[in-house]
This record gives sequence, C-alpha cells and structure tokens, in this order.
Amino acid sequence: MNRDAFAEYHPLINFIFYIGAFVGGMFFLHPAFVLCAVFFAALHYRIVKGRAAWHFLSVLLPLFIFLTVVNPVFNTYGDRVLFVWHIGSLIPERPYTTEALLYGMALGGMFISVLLWFASYNAEMTEDKFLYLFGRFLPSVSLVLTMVLRLVPNYQRKAGQLSAARKGIGKGIEEGSTSEKVGHGLTVLSALLSWALEGGIATADSMRSRGYGCSRKRTSFSIYRFESRDRLMLCGMAGLLLVLGFCALRGGTQAEYTPGLSIAGPDNFYTIAGVVAYALFLAIPAGINLTEELKWHILRSKI
Repeated sequence: MNRDAFAEYHPLINFIFYIGAFVGGMFFLHPAFVLCAVFFAALHYRIVKGRAAWHFLSVLLPLFIFLTVVNPVFNTYGDRVLFVWHIGSLIPERPYTTEALLYGMALGGMFISVLLWFASYNAEMTEDKFLYLFGRFLPSVSLVLTMVLRLVPNYQRKAGQLSAARKGIGKGIEEGSTSEKVGHGLTVLSALLSWALEGGIATADSMRSRGYGCSRKRTSFSIYRFESRDRLMLCGMAGLLLVLGFCALRGGTQAEYTPGLSIAGPDNFYTIAGVVAYALFLAIPAGINLTEELKWHILRSKI
C-alpha cells in the first residue's frame, strides 16, 4: 500500500468523508454527479493501492459495460426507441430505448463508484480507527462489527496459506482426480475451522484476562489527537456538505430517466453549484496527497 496522507488525519475526518461519499454515490443519479463520483473514487483508490489498483479497475470496466447494456433488456420504458429485439416465439418484441440505456449507465457508474469507495474504506478505516470512534459509546457492537469485518480477509489469508502448504507436498486442491480434489479441499476446510475455533478460544481467554466485560469503568489508550488541521478540515467538509444538501433540496441533482428523460441542465444554478461542491468534497483525499507530494519534491530539491 502506498503512503496515503489522507489516512493520517483523524479517524473522524476519514469516517465523515466516506459517509458523504457513500451517500452521494448511492443517491445522486445525475450524470455530472455520477461522473465526479466515478472519477474521484478511481483516483483515490489508485492512490491508496498504487499500481495494484489497475487490476481491480480493469475488472470494473467490463462490469460497467455489462450493467449499461443489460438494463434496457429488462427496462423497456422510454420514448426514443433505438431498435426492437426478440428471440423467436420465446420472447415477444421488446423495445431497446435510449432512456433505459442512459439509466443503465447511471446505475453502472453509481455501482462502480460505491464499490471503489468501499474498497478504499477497507484499506484506510482500520479496526483500531473504528474502535476508537465507537468503542466508548458502543463497545460490544464495535467489537462485533470489527471482528466481522476482519473475518473474511483473515479466513481468505489463512486458507491461502493452508492451500500453499499442502500444494508444496503434492496435495493441492488443483491436483489429482475429482475425488482427490474434493478430499484435499475438505482437508483445508477442516484445518481452517480448527484454526478458527482455536483462535476464538484464545481470543476469549485473552479478553477475559484483560478484564473485558467487568462492571468497573474501563480506560482506553489512543494515539489519535484532534489537531488544528482536523478542525479546519471538518469545517470545510461540513460547509461543502451543507452547500450540496441545499442544492439537492433545490432540485440541482434532479435526474429522471424513465419513463421520460428529465435531467437538470447546465442552465440550473443549483446544479452547477452542487457539482462544484460535490467535486471539491470528493477531491479532498487526492488534493491532500497531491499537496504532500509537492511538499516532498520541494524539500528534496533543496537538499
């Protein structure tokens, strides 16, 4: 993972940003807003993951095309018919409309942007940050959520280790006949379950020895401090979100694709203001990282 300057901010700043990005990505279907969400989500994911991000991004492009093309097959609303298709007597004639195609593009962009934001969230919002934010208010819920979120990655990592170890002795999942492959897979699954149960017992004993669940007031240690830069960033993010929310209430994000096409155009002041506020909000991580890179190059040039 590359060095991400935005991840070094206070966990509250990171959490508020991702909440805003998730909500905007899921509810704004205006083409300009969807384009902003996809661009900045991909840019931030590239910063977080480095060169490894290209593989995931290359997979999302066919997914976007698939969602775009398939939507008009099931959604036949719209007045602008591109062509009419049918499959013999099984499926009667169905129109393939421009409105449904544009709606599929918007849904595909929304889906991809949310996936990218969640991928970046998992890389930046670590377990200790989540526990820091909610551990004092909801200690049990925070602990359960943290354990659930890290459950699948840990299982995948351990399963890969077990498979690699068995492959080294000639008993990998891909080797042998079909029955032997099934047996090798069940052996890996059995070892994985044993490891999980043993880890659960060790975790429970460790928590009990540390006094978890006792009636006394617990103290906590944290390395995070809410500094002046965090206060400035919080004020800036709050201002942008307020502008965005006001523009949305005034119809700046209005976009309807079916049954008729109705999208707020560039002549709408609230649309322009909303797009600018939305783009500035989503560009915060990239802007912070770009600023840090410029500072680094300037300091290195003075050496």
